[in-house]
Amino acid sequence: MNQMIDTMVTIQHVISHLEAIAPRQYQESYDNAGLIVGDPSQPVTGIITCLDSTEDVIDEALQRGCNLIVAHHPIIFKGLKTLTGKNYVERTIIKAIQKGVAIYAIHTNLDNVLHRGVNQRIGHMLGLQAVRVLAPKKANVQWLVMLTRDLENARKKLTSLGVHVLGGDSGTVHLIFPKGEKAKVQALLSELGVPFDQVVSMADPQQTVADLGSGLIGELPEAMEEEAFLDYVKLRMKAGCIRHTALRQKKIRRVALCGGAGGFLLPIAKANGADIFVTADYKYHEFFDADDKIIIADIGHFESEQYTIDMLQEILSEKFSSFATYCTSVRTNPVFYR
Repeated sequence: MNQMIDTMVTIQHVISHLEAIAPRQYQESYDNAGLIVGDPSQPVTGIITCLDSTEDVIDEALQRGCNLIVAHHPIIFKGLKTLTGKNYVERTIIKAIQKGVAIYAIHTNLDNVLHRGVNQRIGHMLGLQAVRVLAPKKANVQWLVMLTRDLENARKKLTSLGVHVLGGDSGTVHLIFPKGEKAKVQALLSELGVPFDQVVSMADPQQTVADLGSGLIGELPEAMEEEAFLDYVKLRMKAGCIRHTALRQKKIRRVALCGGAGGFLLPIAKANGADIFVTADYKYHEFFDADDKIIIADIGHFESEQYTIDMLQEILSEKFSSFATYCTSVRTNPVFYR
């Protein structure tokens, strides 16, 4: 790596920025988002964004002078007992460590936020309007706070405690965090000069958060014929094919979607009156669950999430200008079509 290292921006700075958008506490219990390989104090020379970390992506990072890969999918989902290079996961990890390339994954936490999240980008690609989270998550504790001074510094400090900060660039913001962190959050607010009597508690374990949760639902500007909409989805999402249930001879207007494997959201899509549910990873028998009440359209896992690569590149290049951030040119999709 020949380019000059920017000593001001470390891997931890990049992580903090990403987790201000998609706090790691919002990943699903089975997930393994976060820094997989690498030293967070290491200065960043450049970043490659991708869906999947592979040996070829490591090679690309080295060729471009990058020492950080920001991936959507974690290369490690469960514990490794050995590192002998017997499969692609172990070979990728070994190469990353040997070559000094860090790997960070931002997975279901990025799925679960609306703003700059995976599903919002899919909705944008399909031209949906009036979008909202399909299955909002319940908040642990929610406070309404006035933060009018040094908001960026306040966001960073609050995020470091696992607080999700919702709101504009100044003024009233919502703070959402686990119950066990209440005392720490209160202490930090005092440090930031926010009198506690200005905190409006909205704590309600059953309350949902409008822009936090799974999937997305929205409306097309104009209703489309079913076949025309499927062709449109195939074109916009660059899908090799679409597996779908029987057409219902009804125009498509309300669209539910979920990047990746979203079959668990089908009952909610039905309950919200969606005409079609666009997602991936459907098994044969699961298609019967449409029950002629909705169209299920499986466009492929990679195809549904591919624009996350561009979105991550945009998020990082907007924030950090002292080094280059590239979208991977490696095709990591393991599925081919003929």
